[in-house]
Amino acid sequence: MSSTNFIHGFHAITARLRLDANSVHELYCDSARADPRMRDLVKLAEGLKLRVLQVDTRRLDGMAPPGRHQGVVARVDAVRLHVSLDDLLDELKESPLLLALDGVQDPHNLGACLRVADAAGCHAVIAPKDRAVGLSATVIKVACGAADSVPYIAVTNLARTLRELKERNIWVVGADLGVGEDLYAADLPGALAWVLGAEGEGLRRLTRETCDQLVKIPMLGQVESLNVSVASGIVLFESRRRRSAKAGDGGA
Repeated sequence: MSSTNFIHGFHAITARLRLDANSVHELYCDSARADPRMRDLVKLAEGLKLRVLQVDTRRLDGMAPPGRHQGVVARVDAVRLHVSLDDLLDELKESPLLLALDGVQDPHNLGACLRVADAAGCHAVIAPKDRAVGLSATVIKVACGAADSVPYIAVTNLARTLRELKERNIWVVGADLGVGEDLYAADLPGALAWVLGAEGEGLRRLTRETCDQLVKIPMLGQVESLNVSVASGIVLFESRRRRSAKAGDGGA
């Protein structure tokens, strides 16, 4: 029997229902809430023949962080944490675009990174098993469905995984504040793995040394650093922009 866990929040639950309704077992709703947003979610769930239970807030607080669940919790099949990176790469029909996160421990940052990765068409998010937050309930909620659509691959040794990517001819590029070439001037290949560190700490030494190339995002204002999810969005969408431009010129 597959394991289950709880997800919470309207965005995360609605996304799971639309993406994979069969993985949702039950929907728990705050019996004191009957606003249009709640009615729309209940209507969607009932249309999918899902069991909907009206419960009090105290019970919801036992399933999800109190005050954070928005009055809705769903019991779902657990997200697959262990996706084979090799299988994923073997099945790709285009050049890989990957995001590796080195030491991101804030669940809101990871959730936001997953949303950005989904929006940019990133094929997977890679992170170490240690010194990383993992797919917690908060991450899944913040990701607004992206935790289901973007493979999250937890690896034992990030530096070794990056070296394995290089053996597959995937160029590994680290984004680091004040180090390397300007992002918009740097020559970047198609098959690419971006590596970003946590805000404040940046990339660890071994991770930085493993990269094929280092680039920096030009900072024109007074702030010294960007949130890792914002930085992820900038580099991933720059990669997508270049791919689109190349395709428009008749490139592969």
